[in-house]
Amino acid sequence: MTATSPRLKHEVKDLALASLGRQRIEWAGREMPVLKQIRDRFEKEKPFAGIRISACCHVTTETAHLAIALKAGGADAILIASNPLSTQDDVAASLVEDYGIPVFAIKGEDEATYSRHVQIALDHRPNIIIDDGCDVVATLIQQRPHQIADLIGTTEETTTGIVRLQAMLKDGVLTFPAMNVNDADTKHFFDNRYGTGQSTLDGIIRATNVLLAGKTVVVAGYGWCGKGTAQRASGMGANVIVTEIDPVKAIEAVMDGFRVMPMAQAAPLGDLFITVTGNKHVIRGEHFDAMKDGAIVCNSGHFDIEIDLKSLASKATEVKDVRPFTQEYKLKSGKSVVVLGEGRLVNLAAAEGHPSAVMDMSFANQAMGAEYLVKNKGKLQPGIHSIPADVDKEIARLKLQAMGITVDTLTPDQIEYTNSWTSGT
Repeated sequence: MTATSPRLKHEVKDLALASLGRQRIEWAGREMPVLKQIRDRFEKEKPFAGIRISACCHVTTETAHLAIALKAGGADAILIASNPLSTQDDVAASLVEDYGIPVFAIKGEDEATYSRHVQIALDHRPNIIIDDGCDVVATLIQQRPHQIADLIGTTEETTTGIVRLQAMLKDGVLTFPAMNVNDADTKHFFDNRYGTGQSTLDGIIRATNVLLAGKTVVVAGYGWCGKGTAQRASGMGANVIVTEIDPVKAIEAVMDGFRVMPMAQAAPLGDLFITVTGNKHVIRGEHFDAMKDGAIVCNSGHFDIEIDLKSLASKATEVKDVRPFTQEYKLKSGKSVVVLGEGRLVNLAAAEGHPSAVMDMSFANQAMGAEYLVKNKGKLQPGIHSIPADVDKEIARLKLQAMGITVDTLTPDQIEYTNSWTSGT
């Protein structure tokens, strides 16, 4: 059911869930000290006064703190979901009811509803787009080019979204600045590796309750998300196989102690398959044919295209729900393949996504990336821009400070040495 309120335009499942959502939002805030410090500063300085922001993100307890920080900074902000299965309905309700932030997101919304919410985000006529997967920006360029004049810029936090922005740049349609939040060190080193690693396995275990120790787990892709997933699976006693297309990443996986082989060779060996490549149809029909009876397949990449579910459905005589977010495909051969979370992000479909301690840094980058765009309005060239190194280091410094950890500083003699080319052995 969709809730409606005369006080605030929104589309959420049920406003009666707000009290639970607020409780969970407050719990997550205990582990998000960096974003809290940024929010406190925003509240004083109001960097987004008069700025309309449309944010397309996973609607979770952690995202709630980003939205609250933007509003504290004076933004006229709305929030939509970046994935139909990633919304936490109680959080969406609390943001509307307790924090006065318009939210358009319902867990399990169909594609038509999702697309309508993207249009609502653009109806807001944003000056800043905070994107997760680049759907809002892509829709703006394709369907509403007349609104580009309103745009100061966009921030993007996923590998998939950055790949799409790079393709836009190559095609000459990215005519405004885009901040590459994903490649900030305080984002991908931590969010992609530690966040994805832990939350992916969390989603798998919640959906199936299988024991990972002794299982053969096939991880498709050895980028930062794949590294974290492989490391966490290995740490829980799994035998990990990595599949890759990049020879450098493949060597790294080998030297990290994992077997590396093509998916065709891994398919008959794996008990559990996890895709984290950002590409389409990494697991295809011929791979399903070769899998063991009862093999479990899931995805932790941004879009639900990594597993060729149409091919799998064409081979099935029956598809049934066996647990929440767990579907068994009975194949004509007599074997079965189990798919988690409908092939969508398993960590958000079947669990709660990344731990808040990690998202603290990712959303600090989003908030400060948006602030950087506003402060440099009219000065940045169209294209993709990195988060400035000093911003990245400041986020790391604030995180360490909150953890009660201090680091060394260079002595004057060391500073002189690093700035000199005449000193040697």
